[in-house]
Amino acid sequence: MRYIVDHDLHIHTSLSLCSQDAEQTPARICAYAQKNELSTVCLTDHFWDDGVEGASVWYQKSNYARIKESLSYTPPRDVKLLFGCETEMDKSFRLGISEKRLASFDFIVVPTTHLHMTGFTIEEKDSAVERRAELYVKRLDALLSYDLPFEKIGIAHLTSPLIDVRGGHLQVLNRIEDEVFKELFARIAQKGAGVELSFNASAYTAEDLEAVLRPYRIAMAQGCRFYFGSDAHHPDALESSKRNFVKIVDLLRLKESQKFIIRQGENSPFAQYPII
Repeated sequence: MRYIVDHDLHIHTSLSLCSQDAEQTPARICAYAQKNELSTVCLTDHFWDDGVEGASVWYQKSNYARIKESLSYTPPRDVKLLFGCETEMDKSFRLGISEKRLASFDFIVVPTTHLHMTGFTIEEKDSAVERRAELYVKRLDALLSYDLPFEKIGIAHLTSPLIDVRGGHLQVLNRIEDEVFKELFARIAQKGAGVELSFNASAYTAEDLEAVLRPYRIAMAQGCRFYFGSDAHHPDALESSKRNFVKIVDLLRLKESQKFIIRQGENSPFAQYPII
């Protein structure tokens, strides 16, 4: 059975400092879900735990007290709204979420490829393409070595331009051999984490698109499960997301059996609002 696009598990609200768009509210996000027949959406504002050292100046403001403001919203009864976050991995491979805070979220998005924050996620001396490829592997390996509830962890931005904002992200990906990807994705499948699909399928030439698709095809062969995330920070980004998701399904020939599914627990912040 063909993969059914019925969710978006990576969306920012105005509470994310890189959004701060007054129109990007939980209500607007739920309206997007209703319009596009999405049964589940997740709020994933940027987050760094006050109990974890090492936050950048920017991330110091992105604490739990800030992002929990979304919990005052009452979602419509035909949309399952999840409360999540997007945390960070710094240059020492330290995650910005404490063990005690893991239970506060339905879903936790972790990008290991945010190599655009020089001094925080990467040293200036590590800017070469070769070093970025090495760090790509080491950072993902480090994440998979953590003791985490991987059943609610999403690994995001695996082919993102943020790997090298100078335009070299495809060169970085091409330097990682198939066998290395196979080993990493086999571990992701074994851990039970989700692999995010969020790239813009219309932004590449045919040749470049193949470079983007290669890691995901390897992940499919290794038994990984996939979810979609728009990573939208503004309402206009939501408008085209469903079309992009459907195009990715076609490109990868994804099946429903390859879907990563979040189980909303009884203690979920929005579980008090049952779906009808």
